[in-house]
Amino acid sequence: MDLIANIILDNWKNYQRHFFWRNTADPYEIMIAEFMLQRTKANQVEPIYKNFLKQYPNVEKLAKARFSSVSKYTSSLGLHKRSSCFIDAAKFIVYYFNGIYPKTRNELLLIPGIGDYVAGAILAVCYNKPEYVIDSNIARFINRFYDLRLTGEIRRKKIIIEKARELFNYYNSRKFLFSILDFTALICKPRNPDCDSCILEDNCIYERKQIN
Repeated sequence: MDLIANIILDNWKNYQRHFFWRNTADPYEIMIAEFMLQRTKANQVEPIYKNFLKQYPNVEKLAKARFSSVSKYTSSLGLHKRSSCFIDAAKFIVYYFNGIYPKTRNELLLIPGIGDYVAGAILAVCYNKPEYVIDSNIARFINRFYDLRLTGEIRRKKIIIEKARELFNYYNSRKFLFSILDFTALICKPRNPDCDSCILEDNCIYERKQIN
């Protein structure tokens, strides 16, 4: 799988996106970014994310926050019911982990609001661990690339997770995650994927089927 990761990463400069939260390896800041990015476009999140961190620069500050104060941020993103999740997660980390984020998936999954994707993102981005991360775009890429022909909600299917584990078994999980997120958002798109300029066209079963 290193071959695929190397190809995607080597060509990342051609489709790289730049977001404020990609400049940090702080698990608190990554958690906040991922909470805000759920069902919200990145360009909408960025200014609110910056202001949020000014008011709540660390998990201890957020653990003491008022619901009404946090909801001003979440409501502006359309995340009306998510305010309590931000605060509950912070309180849990402070109370059970003394304000220090754990470094295993199972422990991260204990934190309210942190699911498999956010846990994987924290491990890959903050600790550079070879841990898989799967969103709908990455799942779609795996489904296409290996011609798995899965339908419906495929992110949690066993074969998708197995292939993702293989993909993310890479020495630089942080950079690979960012590069594959950009690749699957801009090249291997949900509709009308840009197969003609795809750097994986020689390896991709989906691409070969389009030609044939």
